[in-house]
Amino acid sequence: MYNIIIFGPPGSGKGTQSTKLADKYHLTHISTGDIFRSEIRAKSELGLKVQGIIEKGELVPDELLVDLLRSAMDKHPGTEGFLFDGYPRTIRQAHDLDTLLAGYHASVDVVLALEVDDEELMQRLLKRAQIEGRKDDTGEVIANRLRVYHSQTRPLMDLYEARGKLRSVNGVGSIEEIFARLCENINK
Repeated sequence: MYNIIIFGPPGSGKGTQSTKLADKYHLTHISTGDIFRSEIRAKSELGLKVQGIIEKGELVPDELLVDLLRSAMDKHPGTEGFLFDGYPRTIRQAHDLDTLLAGYHASVDVVLALEVDDEELMQRLLKRAQIEGRKDDTGEVIANRLRVYHSQTRPLMDLYEARGKLRSVNGVGSIEEIFARLCENINK
């Protein structure tokens, strides 16, 4: 089993690139954002709980995430591996993921970190909000999401770098250029 984490701030292109990478490498794409949006659309108990948290730009509690991930992973027995998009976002979540993967006799193989500056991210997210009508992409919420990312998520880079798993990738350019850079880093 080969497992990849794609890492980067909101608007860095994780979702777009994850879909392409999962197809190319025959991995099961697990996106916490997609799971949340699906639950919200279904108006499930979890969806209603998560909706308020997401609309403020805050992180969903770890206990909920672990249960969601385990459920999503259990739906894919025999997979060649997982591509995690949007998880982990904190050091605790990284340890939770290690524990989850150990249950499958697996571990994280590589962490791809898309690097994009905040100004570019703000422009991308505001444009996406207009196109997709996403309520979680207002200027104020975007600024908060970036603050949360820098304070809580960014330290993960140090953790995975210390483990020799982190590969930083320039996240600016065409979708194809960024995809080629990511593939080059996976194939190392």
